[in-house]
Amino acid sequence: VFVDGEKTVTLRGDNFALLVLPNGGEHSRLGISVQRKTGNAVRRNRIKRLVREAFRQKPSLLSTPSDLVCAVRPGFAIDSLTALQAGMARLVSG
Repeated sequence: VFVDGEKTVTLRGDNFALLVLPNGGEHSRLGISVQRKTGNAVRRNRIKRLVREAFRQKPSLLSTPSDLVCAVRPGFAIDSLTALQAGMARLVSG
């Protein structure tokens, strides 16, 4: 995703960004980046679990198989799965 920067679509949301690159494979893949400034290890791991679960529950979020990187920035305040899924869907659809 980072090597082919010109082909990557970056969608920026509230304190997180989604980087999307079609991969031409059979299924989508997910990468998660959470900065240490976001919080302690417990908080960062909780955020990663939420992002993984949101991706797992909504495989149809992306119309074509793609590599997706979710880059979480400091100030990320979403602690519920439904709020995260709504934010991701809003970014992808709009």
